[in-house]
Amino acid sequence: MRARVSVIGAGMVGGNCAQRLAERGHSDVVLLDIVEGLAQGKALDILESLPVVGSDADVVGTSSYDDVAGSDIVVVTSGIARKPGMSREDLVLTNMRIISDVCENVARVAPQSIVIVVTNPLDAMVQLALHTTGFARERVIGQSGILDTARLKAFIAMELGVSVTSVSANILGGHGNSMVALPRLATVGGVPLSELLPPERIDALVQRAVNGGAEIVGLLKTGSAYCAPSAAAVSMVDSIVLDRKDVLPCAVQLKGEYGMTDVVVGVPVKLGAAGVEQVYELALLEDEMAALQRSADAVRQTVAFMGFQ
Repeated sequence: MRARVSVIGAGMVGGNCAQRLAERGHSDVVLLDIVEGLAQGKALDILESLPVVGSDADVVGTSSYDDVAGSDIVVVTSGIARKPGMSREDLVLTNMRIISDVCENVARVAPQSIVIVVTNPLDAMVQLALHTTGFARERVIGQSGILDTARLKAFIAMELGVSVTSVSANILGGHGNSMVALPRLATVGGVPLSELLPPERIDALVQRAVNGGAEIVGLLKTGSAYCAPSAAAVSMVDSIVLDRKDVLPCAVQLKGEYGMTDVVVGVPVKLGAAGVEQVYELALLEDEMAALQRSADAVRQTVAFMGFQ
């Protein structure tokens, strides 16, 4: 029996998520958007592509949350990207209203679901989703570090001319300029990255990863990244639906880990059928821990601006 996964928001990230999930075949997919016809059209297009790839998944497009009922997982991609002339505060308040409405509906129709948040500002939106749904932290997770780490892995692999599967790296903290890269722990085929590249090249690759989203926005002019964000979110769905127990850097509410409580930041977690099944604490150096604290403080400031705890 296939799982049921709903994707809220049929924009570029949401539509791409729905397609990737449908092609995997392990889940039936519901794609929802408030714009009448958008989700329906994309869902039909995806459904018609599945005979080509050999998937029997069912794909439904809808504007009604009633169709989300019974979902095992809900991936939330709704929201707007920051536009020219828009202040960060305007972005936060607009997406806050959107995510509050989405999560109220999800809690109503799919109270047993696991929620994966993709909307920015990511960490604060996860905190808002926890607040609005009332779900346990194990069932409300943000996609952040997987994307950031993937970017760093891609740049390291390009630099060294190796397979991306040979690269191991970790980026923690908030999803934004305050993210905390840990090049000290990065390896290529088990060899420390510091033995393969000089510090200045490592710093350059880290900085490119931190600015990865902005770099794509600058190139696209009128859009933002969607292929990598959707791939990252779907990797979380894979681990949960298939109970793979993958250890992935995700945004989760801390309950004493890393010396912090009731703040959402990206840290390594084990994802399985129950959602977050374990939070892993890395042995951080003093400066790394201080950077993680600063990242958490930035999340707290955004949450305070939004006016909830």
